[in-house]
Amino acid sequence: MDILLAAVNWFSKTILSQPAWIIGIIVVIGYALLGKKWYEVLAGFIKASVGYMILSVGSSGLINVFRPVIVGLKGRFNLSAMVIDPYFGNNAVDAGVKAAQAGDFSLANVSFLKGANISQYMLLLLFAYILNIALVAAKKHTKLRSIFTTGNVQVQQAATALWLIMFCFPGLVGVPALIFMTIILGLYWAVGSNLTIGPTQELTDGAGFAIGHQQMFGIFLASKAAGWMNRRDEVRRAKNPGKTSVFDKKLEDIELPGWLSMFNENMVSTAILMTLFFGIIFIVIGPDYLIKLTSEGTLTGSAALVEGQSFVFYILYNCFQFAVYLTILQLGVRTFVAELTVSFTGISSKLLKGSVPGVDCAVTFGFGSNNAVTLGFMAGAVGQFIAIGILLVTKSPVLVVAGFIPLFFDNAVLGVYANNKGGLKACLIIPFICGLCQVFGSALIASWVQMYAFGGYLGMFDWATVWPLFTVIMKYLGWIGAAIVIAFLVIIPQLQYKAAPKDENGNSAYFLEVEDYEKYAEYRDAAERQAVAKAEGK
Repeated sequence: MDILLAAVNWFSKTILSQPAWIIGIIVVIGYALLGKKWYEVLAGFIKASVGYMILSVGSSGLINVFRPVIVGLKGRFNLSAMVIDPYFGNNAVDAGVKAAQAGDFSLANVSFLKGANISQYMLLLLFAYILNIALVAAKKHTKLRSIFTTGNVQVQQAATALWLIMFCFPGLVGVPALIFMTIILGLYWAVGSNLTIGPTQELTDGAGFAIGHQQMFGIFLASKAAGWMNRRDEVRRAKNPGKTSVFDKKLEDIELPGWLSMFNENMVSTAILMTLFFGIIFIVIGPDYLIKLTSEGTLTGSAALVEGQSFVFYILYNCFQFAVYLTILQLGVRTFVAELTVSFTGISSKLLKGSVPGVDCAVTFGFGSNNAVTLGFMAGAVGQFIAIGILLVTKSPVLVVAGFIPLFFDNAVLGVYANNKGGLKACLIIPFICGLCQVFGSALIASWVQMYAFGGYLGMFDWATVWPLFTVIMKYLGWIGAAIVIAFLVIIPQLQYKAAPKDENGNSAYFLEVEDYEKYAEYRDAAERQAVAKAEGK
């Protein structure tokens, strides 16, 4: 048993915790099944792995650039608070489990974690991943088509899921606990990534992948809400042909006049908007405090501000870095998505027919409007800051500090999907609502389950909305609640199958969405035209 656990831990830490290797291995398997030569397989592995590493550099860079803002706001105004961020959340789980094992309840009563251990959520990650594959293999019955492949996200979610489930069932330990957690988390990965297939295929024009991240239900809901807004606008325009608004258009269809046309360049618009947005925050924090943080060693590198350095150019440099790292991230997307798409053709045709990989949400930044990324982020940030302000005014016992990963990746991603379906208006409204949900939802669940005492919570959309709902149901209804959650997840893909457009014979075109997207798109567009005509009363 010890040898098996050691092997699982090695595989989890070395392979599953590194998405670059997972993506590279997927490409190797796919290319091998396609019968490609060994040097083509090797080249595919390198390009896919390096491409994902480039994406990770861009993501990490964005996080590091944001550090002076987080540290400055927290220290300048003496804010001692919980940070909503996946890495802070993961650290909170580790700290909470260690405190429970040591019998240290000085920060919070986490006695329900006594039966937990760190290696347990590594096993949970592995078994939930295997269950996800099994559910896709049985897609004829489960109607599930996507495999969650984002390893670093799986680690974070396995840790948080362990905490929430142990909170609901503190007496559940050992193998029974592992089996139950595997069912819940494996279903969430399979169902959640499956929900993103439709919106992602439409966004990418059939690129052949889904999203496996922290806002899968959010992507589905954002796309549906934006689509509803678009249909309502179409009906309004049909009744009043002369009444149009720039907010109804997609960002890529808006031609900015004169000097505003510079915002059509993603690099330029990102640099300018980030400078305006974060420049104000840097000014509020003040150069003196940033110099103090630098002298203490808290801020290093480009984030450091030293005596005599120009504060204006410090702001410009750090804000322009957003444009730098976003450009790097998009390069990574273009590098590995092409390899992954081709390789999965081999996997889906030979091993798991009609399946797609669920990948990092950052890949969406290479599609749709570039400005949707920036505007989605800013709209969500406004929502988060308003919600944090409300917590401060109401003297909430739990104060939330915005972490960059939910702040940027949730809201920017939802902005891309919202713009694709509903235009500028949806791109501004939906991420704004997401920002409110992230703060209020995280504050409520983290305070209830005592995770806030250890400084962090995962905080992204699904974990501030869907998982808190699951936790409430399971905590108050016990095993009946657990059955309700499992049934809810099982039913979702069945409802998707029934709601899919029909072909000329009246059969569901659901599986065509990944097997023959062009044909599926014809059926979908015809169904949408009928829905609009019906709404117009024709």
